[in-house]
Formats: sequence, C-alpha cells, structure tokens
Amino acid sequence: MKVLVYGAGVIGSYLTHVLCAAGNDITLLARGSWRETLERDGLTIIHHLQKKTTHDRPRVIGALDGEHYDLAFAVMQYQQMSAILDELSQADCPLVVLVGNNTNAEKMEAYMQAHTAVPKTVLFGFQGTGGRRAGGNVVCVRFGYAGMTVGGLRGEPFETEKQVLTSAFVGAKYRLTWAADMDAWYKCHLAFILPVCYLSYAMDCDLRQATGKQVKQAMEAAKEGYGLLHALGYPILPADTMEKLHGIKGGLSYLLLRIMAKTTLGELAATDHCRSAVTELEALDKAFAALREQKPDLPMPTWDALRGATPDWETLHRLYEKSKGDAAQK
Repeated sequence: MKVLVYGAGVIGSYLTHVLCAAGNDITLLARGSWRETLERDGLTIIHHLQKKTTHDRPRVIGALDGEHYDLAFAVMQYQQMSAILDELSQADCPLVVLVGNNTNAEKMEAYMQAHTAVPKTVLFGFQGTGGRRAGGNVVCVRFGYAGMTVGGLRGEPFETEKQVLTSAFVGAKYRLTWAADMDAWYKCHLAFILPVCYLSYAMDCDLRQATGKQVKQAMEAAKEGYGLLHALGYPILPADTMEKLHGIKGGLSYLLLRIMAKTTLGELAATDHCRSAVTELEALDKAFAALREQKPDLPMPTWDALRGATPDWETLHRLYEKSKGDAAQK
C-alpha cells in the first residue's frame, strides 16, 4: 500500500516506522535540516522503554509531488494543521487522517471537502506516543504496543475505511481503536493534558519538582474539566475515563503520574512537548477557555488555581522560543 506521512516529528516518525514494519511503500514528508538528515541517514528511533533501536529507510520528500497515495496521515501541531489543508485537499489520495490535538476538526473537515481535487474521506486520529529529537535520532516513549484512536466527527469509520486502515498495519504491533465522536474525544483529551501542562510550566518544565499534592491537584483539575464538558453536553471519552480518576483506579492513575513526574518519562511524555510546542499549547488553552465562556458560572477552582500558577504566554514564549525552531512538526 502506498502511504504518505506528512510530518516527520516524533509522532510522525514512529508512525512511519510502524507502517514500514508492516511492509508498506512509505513516503515521509519532512522539511529543513531534518529532511536532509532523513535523506542521508534514514530514520533512526531509540525506543526508550523497550531498550532497542530501529532503523528505516522511507522515501523522503520536501513537498507533495503529485503521486497517488492509497492513504495519508497528516501529523502536525494543532495550529499548523490549517496551513497544510490546501495541500492535503489537492493530494491524490482518497483517505486522509489528521493526527494530533484538534479543537477545530469540524471546520477542517468542511474546508477539505469543499476544496478537494478528488473524492476524499477525512478522518481524525490521535497516537499515544511522546518523545524528542536528539541529534540525528528520535527518542520515543510508549507504553507497550502503541496505537491510534481514529474516527469521524459523527460516527466510526465505514467498514471500507476500516479495512484500508487495518490493512496498512497488518503484521505490525499497533492497535487501532475506532471512535464515533472524535470532536468530543479531542476535547476530553484536552481536559486531561492542559492541567499537566500548567503544572509543567509552573515547575519550569521540570516535573521532578512537583509534590504529590500538586499531582493530585492536576488530577482534580482534570475532573473539573470533564465536569465542564459534561455540562456542555459532550460525552466523556473514552468511556472509562472517570473510573480512572476515582477509587482504586484513581489511586493507580495517581501512582503512574507520580512515577512519570519523578523520572525521564515525565520529560519524554510531557515537559519536552511543553518546551517545544508553546504556540500549540497556547492555542489549545485559548480553545478551552472559549468552552468555559459557554458556562461562565460553573466553578472550576482547582483548574483556576493551577492555571493561575502558570506564567503568562508571553513569558513562556520568551523562555522556550529557542526550542520552537526544532519543533515545526510533531
């Protein structure tokens, strides 16, 4: 299968590796010095938890070249996705999956459908991996077999689309989870990750400084975020989300977050992205604030306290601007 991966950051790189392992004909779109590195040396990924290194040689391009692709994944930071929609709309590809945080999915889908050069299905996905670029390599953190939650805005993919996606990963250790409401899924994910990001920034992007009380504060803020979404009529997804914040499962979630905060896992899964994606997180923060404006009387005291301990965005840009050049793609 001919597959395009548009975006060669950490997430796009791991996705490329998995698709190569499944025997597909992969084209990876990258730009700048990173493209030169990939063309010269190939794609090397250090799998942090698995203690192994992999090397792949996908075809690398710097711009879409008119080729036909059976399937395309666009893997960009949220605020960058809009800038590539025209290119993706013109791509000769019947199925495109936009991967990553997205609070504007409905408008993106509508734009692509209105401007597409060929009949095209647009789906949305999220891959649960993190990491960083280190020299000419990618350091990737994942728990067990990574995978992607993928779906449409108003239902799961059709069976024909599921078959295409499943075929692309045959033989690879990669899980596909179908979702029927990716708009709600994205918003729920935001309710969880923003408190962690607020805490990261309050700790100067060093979660080792966070106390157990502060980790619990982040979890409580997430509960308030889910409460807002529930009040706005959104389903809380995945279905077991609230279970993981209460009782025994809540205790296990707290323990996992504490372990991550005190180890390199916290850097690879959270603070590295906070350093390198200030613009994306500012945009996501503003998107969630817009949701709060729909329920201005709903109290979120823990969320507000955590957010209030975070430096303003101008300060964060100044502190971490030097990292942005290395993070043009996820």
